[in-house]
Amino acid sequence: MEAEQGFDAVIARIVETLPQRDRWCVEFGAWDGKLASNSRTLIISHGYSAVLIEGDLEKFRDLQKTYADRRAVRTVNQFVGFTAADGLDTILAQTPIPRDFDFLSIDIDGNEYHVWNATSQYKPKVVCVEFNPTIPPEVSFVQPADPTVNQGSSVAALVELGRKKGYELIAVIGVNAFFVVQEFYEQFKVTDNRIETLWTNRDLVTYIFSGYDGQVFLRGCRQLPWLGLPLSESKLQAVPGFVRHYPYSRTRRLIYIALSNPLSLFPKILRELKKYTN
Repeated sequence: MEAEQGFDAVIARIVETLPQRDRWCVEFGAWDGKLASNSRTLIISHGYSAVLIEGDLEKFRDLQKTYADRRAVRTVNQFVGFTAADGLDTILAQTPIPRDFDFLSIDIDGNEYHVWNATSQYKPKVVCVEFNPTIPPEVSFVQPADPTVNQGSSVAALVELGRKKGYELIAVIGVNAFFVVQEFYEQFKVTDNRIETLWTNRDLVTYIFSGYDGQVFLRGCRQLPWLGLPLSESKLQAVPGFVRHYPYSRTRRLIYIALSNPLSLFPKILRELKKYTN
């Protein structure tokens, strides 16, 4: 038996709270079945059967080796998409997993929203979905449904999707949001499941705002986390320093227009002059 620590212990506690369990789980991309796995503790320590899906062939071979001695674990070499041909419904239909299995982990660095949205034939009791932690909690953002794009979606967008699919948010841990089917929501005794209440660590969020004079400010993380590159206030200024003035100066604005885009100078000057006469 492997010791349960941190995140694994949270997952185990969540599934144990379910009033009904069938001890089945699904995870993709599963990598080698060990690294950053959200299902391993359920399989090893709690006797769960599993469908583990990995698209990369080399990683899939490692996944097969990891669970070669466990007949209750089905490994699948496929990328999970969001069409009838490659969606999760189609993949799971080839396995004996129940329609309302206990736990689903979606972590594919981008298209989590679209994969979950496309899943309709199966309704897991608990869903763990990775979100983009640089997006503020009040912003609803969904990346394009494109396998070549890796931007991620906001937790707000996932909450909206979850409710449409009959789920409620019960926890936010790290970059993962946990949802439970609405009929079991009361079992978790969450008195306030607003995002701003459950998501308390926003260290990766960068806030951008402007002063009355037009100067742009950055606060919070102020970097691109996955690239390790800082964001610079000086490079994000929309207008040069001499235009940043309050109260508003039409003269300075006209000078800026003339310098930045001479071809558009005359019609914009005419519009500005009309403002003087109004």
